[in-house]
Formats: sequence, structure tokens, C-alpha cells
Amino acid sequence: MKVLYAIQGTGNGHLSRARDIIPILQKKDIELDILVSGTEADINIPYPITYRLKGLSFVFGKKGGVDVWKTYFKAKSMRLHKEINSLPVENYDLVINDFEPVSAWACKLKKKPCISLSHQAAVMVPNAPKPKKKDALGKLILKKYAPTTKQYGFHFKAYQEGVFTPVIRQDIRNAVCETGNHYTVYLPSYDDEKILSILSKVKEVSWQVFSKHNKKVTTYKNITVQPITNEAFVKSMATSKGILCGGGFETPAEALFMRKKLLVIPMKGQYEQQCNAAALKDMGVPVIKALKKKYIQDIVYWTETHTIIDVNYPDITEQIIDTLLQENL
Repeated sequence: MKVLYAIQGTGNGHLSRARDIIPILQKKDIELDILVSGTEADINIPYPITYRLKGLSFVFGKKGGVDVWKTYFKAKSMRLHKEINSLPVENYDLVINDFEPVSAWACKLKKKPCISLSHQAAVMVPNAPKPKKKDALGKLILKKYAPTTKQYGFHFKAYQEGVFTPVIRQDIRNAVCETGNHYTVYLPSYDDEKILSILSKVKEVSWQVFSKHNKKVTTYKNITVQPITNEAFVKSMATSKGILCGGGFETPAEALFMRKKLLVIPMKGQYEQQCNAAALKDMGVPVIKALKKKYIQDIVYWTETHTIIDVNYPDITEQIIDTLLQENL
């Protein structure tokens, strides 16, 4: 049996999850090929990749949102169409898709089933929390970006059948957690200058900022800025007092699993992150709209509180993979 596992390479969350899912798939009685598309990730996966494509990446801006114009110009629709049309999905018995558009659209055009195994699949289910502000375009993009025929989803809670608690990678499960003197920060949609200008105002706190824009370790007042590496980021989170991050899925889920207090700033104009923020807010996690001076007191208040959200995220990834394979092969 030939299986294609297609992974979205925008951001780090999809690839982080894949680092745990791939070795489980490799243990099964299948021939596995891996596809990665997208250009905005900071980490790699230590497995052979059969197809590495440009795909359709959302480009992070520097002011808290997606850079729409860079996303549009980087799309290069002719190249994307060529990738879709040339991908031989018909050669596979099963295509598993983590919000990856090339394989999803190739399957749709060739009328082949495409099975979603992603966070995005869970965001769209009826019982998952949604933001109060309507976003018809954002919802449409989330629905049409990588269309699939069957969905298995991950979310902060198992809101309904077919939705499971997060894949917590083994790096996180095996990390030794303690409470140090710093806070870990990961806000990839803001530039370093903006982060420094705000967090330097919270003077009684030591911040460890992980940056997409910085290639070496630098220090500014009470802030250390460093490039993103998996080992350094996991160590920083595990030894932190708390974690300040965007409204993605994996980093907040890992923070909750580590029993770290959490403060979230969802990206502007990114419907999935607004949905995540709504879910986290329902769980009691504080959320602020943007990294701005008007929210400095909210950040200060968060650093002075000690609220920990209790979650249960058991290691059931292999059970989910077994179910998916049994139901679709």
C-alpha cells in the first residue's frame, strides 16, 4: 500500500506535529512518501522528503498579521497550477493531508479521496468555538484552501466525534519542566523592533524572544532575542514562568500541556487564529488583540498572576493513525 503524507510548511506547527506522526506511519505496513509545501517554516523534519514544493504560503507580516500583498505576489498561480497538475496522486492508495493545498487540489481535480489530519479540520466543526466577529472571507479561505473528503481534527478540546486533543510531540512530553525567571515569547507576525519597544516597558520581567528575523543572539535591556531552534525553544518553554505567543495551535497546546501560564495575541485577519483565541478564551486563557502600548498593563497584570489551566492531553497519536488507516485503506 502506498501512502502520501502531505504537510503544510507555512509556520512551524504542521512540521512539528509531523515529526511525531511520520515515525508512527513508518512502523505500519505501508510504503510512505512525504510531501512538504510552503516556505515560511523555521524547522525541518529529519526524514526523506519525496516532494518539496513551493505550494501556496501565507507570508507573515511584521505588524501582527498576514502580509496580503507578499502572499499574493509570492503565489505565482501558473507555478501553483503546474505543481497541482503534475503531482501523481493517482499513484497512491491513500493521501493524508495536513492543510496542504497542492495535494488537496490535485486529489479534487482527479476525483481521488483526500483525508485531512489537521488542526484546521477541527476548527471548522460546528461545536468548536468561533469568534464573535464574523469573517466570511476568512471562513471561506479556511474551507477552500485545502479541500478534503474526510476529516480527522486536533483541537484544544475534543469538541465532538472526529476531533481529538493535540499531538504533543515527544520533545515536549520528555522535557523536564521547572519554573525559572524568564518568560518565553514567540510572535512571528511582529518584527523585533516592535516586540522590543513594548516588552522593554515591562521592566521587572526577563523575556526570551524567539525571532524569525534575527540570526544571532542579542540582548536589549531585559530582553534576549535569539533565532529559532527546536532544542533552544523547548528548553526555554520548559524552564519559563509563562509563554507569550500568537494564536496558532501547537505552541499554546504545548504551553498548556507543560502547565505554563499563557497569554495569546492572535494574528490580525487570520480567521483560524481568531477561532483558536475564542477557544482559549473559553478555557480561561487571557487574550489581547495586539502588541500595542494600550495593552501593556494587561501584559503586566498577566505576569503578576499565577493562573494555570488544567488540561489532559494523553498520548493517543498512534491510536488516531491506526483508526485513520483502518477506516480508509
